[in-house]
Parts: sequence; C-alpha cells; structure tokens
Amino acid sequence: MDLRQLRYFQAVVEAGSFVAAAAELHMSQPPLSLTISKLESELGVQLLIRTARGVSPTSAGMYLLNAGSRILGDVDEVVNHLTNYGAGREGAITVASVPALMWYRIPQLLKEHSVENPDVDVRLIDPPPWTAIEMIHNRKADVAFIMVADAEQFAERQDRFHIIRWEDVPLVAAFPPDRTDLPDPVGIGVFEAMTMILPQRTPAVPSLPDIVDETLRRFGVITGRTRIADTIQTSIPLITSGQASSILPDAQRRSLRKFDLVVREIREPIPPLQAVAVVSARAEVSPALSRLLKRIRSSAPAHRPST
Repeated sequence: MDLRQLRYFQAVVEAGSFVAAAAELHMSQPPLSLTISKLESELGVQLLIRTARGVSPTSAGMYLLNAGSRILGDVDEVVNHLTNYGAGREGAITVASVPALMWYRIPQLLKEHSVENPDVDVRLIDPPPWTAIEMIHNRKADVAFIMVADAEQFAERQDRFHIIRWEDVPLVAAFPPDRTDLPDPVGIGVFEAMTMILPQRTPAVPSLPDIVDETLRRFGVITGRTRIADTIQTSIPLITSGQASSILPDAQRRSLRKFDLVVREIREPIPPLQAVAVVSARAEVSPALSRLLKRIRSSAPAHRPST
C-alpha cells in the first residue's frame, strides 16, 4: 500500500462514486477502479460496497479511511514543514550579539524579520565580542553581531569569516546622573582631566577604545585616570554611580535611555562604530539564516558593501 493508493481511496469514498472521484483526480475511471481493486486484493479485504448508485465503505473501509486520513495528514504536515524549512520560513538560529546592540538594534531587526518568518526560533546570547567570534568559529552560534572601528579592515584580517557591514552606530557622551548641567551638545574638551571608563581592547578587533583614543588625541584632550571595564555593559554601573564618564555607542539615541545616565551629543565630528554580522566562511548557511542575512544586507546603505 502506498500514499497514492490511500489518496485515491479517500477520493472515491468522499466523492461517493468512481466516476466523480476520477473527475476530481483528473484521470479516467478504469485505472482508478483497477487501483482500488488491486488494493483490496493486496490487503485481502473488501473496502467498498459497490452499487449502481455509487460506493460506500465497508467497516474495513471506514477503518482505512480514518487511518489513511491521519497518515496523509501527517505526510502533508511533514511536507509543509520541510518546504518551509527549505524556504527559510522555519528553522532555528543562534544569535550571539554584544549587549550594546541587544538594547535596541537587535530587537528591531528580529521584530522586522519575524513579521515574515514567525516560525523561525531565535536563540539569543550576549557574550563579549571576542567570545562571540570564537562561538562562530566553533559553530556554537550561527551569526554574531559585534561593533568595530573599521569593517573593511576587520574583514581583511579575518579569512575564517564572512563579514557583512550592517549599519553605523553613533557615539555619544555619557555622564553620571548629577551632570544635568552639561549643555547638549558638549564639546570634546569636557573630558579634559576627567576620569573615563572604556571597555578593554579586543585583540585584532579595533573598536570603541581605539576610536575614543584617536578622537581625544586629535583634539588634544588629556583625560585624567582611565578605568578599564570588561565590556561596554559593565562600564555603565560605574558611570551611573558617579565614578567615571565615557563615550558610548547609542543607536538612534534610544539604547541608553533605560539607564540612569546624562547623555549628550558630541559637538566635534567623531567616527561611529560599525555594526557587522559575522558568519563562518566554512559552515553551511541554513535557509533560515540566509533569509536573516538577506534582510541585513538589504537594510545596509548601498555605499556599504558586504565582504
């Protein structure tokens, strides 16, 4: 017994006659009758009561109709899931992203993506950038989102990965909550002799500390003590507690609103961080991940090519 025989049998019972079923199946009546007769012969049981007015199922036929309906339903469901998986509308993606992008930009991306792909399961992890990169290398994550100072330079040094430049993340000045007296925007000179906190540098990944150091040097600003935090995320409590100030990424001036900080634009031009998506150059890209990467590429301005 095969699926074709089950579908033919179901069609005959539902139509009530071989002639009507053949018309619905777009085939001639004799081959259909022969298929059902052969099925009865193979099973050794009569499935249909044939009369001049049509056909009706025997008790064995009713059993086969019910069981066959479940089987065909399961098969259709499997086919539907596999079709959706192949099209990228179902599946699972593990996303590793630095926390600063989790505050606003990653939720926006996933919200837009889920509108068209609601059945894709996304698992989120928020490691520091060097850990996120290793997770891609070790295939513990499918895509990593980090921020770098220069996406093209980063891509040239990373032959293990494909780098997709996503978008720029502007930098703002962040101060303790009692510094509401500061104007908006502030000049970069406000950091003169001030205690600053910055995340630690990531080997081979120029990022926020490099941009800040270059900006302060360019404008001749000499800060006081510089404290080092593990990540951007862990520097924020020290700023809110009044122990330091900093220059931080802030996507559309939304990311830092949840924290008890005084946030100000910086008057002087300062290069933004560049958010990039990192995927393995060697691992297979699933259809679900491919659809997400396509959305990232389509949202990036035309003058920012993927690498």
